[in-house]
Amino acid sequence: MKRIKFLSGNMLKVIAAITMTIDHIGLIFFPSNNLLRIIGRISFPIFAFMIAEGCKYTKNRFRYFSVITLFGIVFQAVFYYVTMMEYYNIFLLFSLSIIMIYALQGFQKKIYDNKYSLLSCFFSLLIFVGTVLMTYWINQNYAIDYGFYGCLAPVFASLFVVRSKEVPKVISILDCNFIHVLMLGIGLYLEYINYGWLQIYSLLALPLLLLYSGKRGKKNMKYFFYLFYPIHLVVLYGLYFILSMF
Repeated sequence: MKRIKFLSGNMLKVIAAITMTIDHIGLIFFPSNNLLRIIGRISFPIFAFMIAEGCKYTKNRFRYFSVITLFGIVFQAVFYYVTMMEYYNIFLLFSLSIIMIYALQGFQKKIYDNKYSLLSCFFSLLIFVGTVLMTYWINQNYAIDYGFYGCLAPVFASLFVVRSKEVPKVISILDCNFIHVLMLGIGLYLEYINYGWLQIYSLLALPLLLLYSGKRGKKNMKYFFYLFYPIHLVVLYGLYFILSMF
């Protein structure tokens, strides 16, 4: 089994970056070409899964959240300046995902450690539910990329992730890549139900994620991928506006 899991996190993100670029080329220049948009559906699930992985392994949760949020805010300002479009980018979506995952991890820790009172567990559950409701409200009032169920996708992938030393055996068994990918697939299917036929092709990313080795890769390319998203969009929209002048 280990031999067939040969895709590192970096390799998966490269695939996601390429398919995302193809998707945005189709969106901006060839909106009637469904093939380009279908190929592009592979991108989001990979990035969503990697956000769940980041929340699982990060040693500094505040820094991880802050970096994602800061990139989202800066890119939002630049993107609005260039396009004048009120469109809230995927970094902001993942910021909401991270908040929900952290709240979920807090609740799981209270449940698994068996040293907290029932009242403490209950309040921890309320905090998690509150973050979900907050995310729903934000999506009802603002145009967040991929919507409410897109925000939930990394949360689904994190449902059986264990960050506690004291955990029931059945939960530890469920903490494996196959289950994480399966849960992500359920989240993607809910997105398809709510956002239309094109989203069903997001499931094409699942076989790639099953090949994930669990390793980041030899080089730390985190900031490359953070920068690639805003830069490629600004370039594509800039090129579109230049061509539209002729």
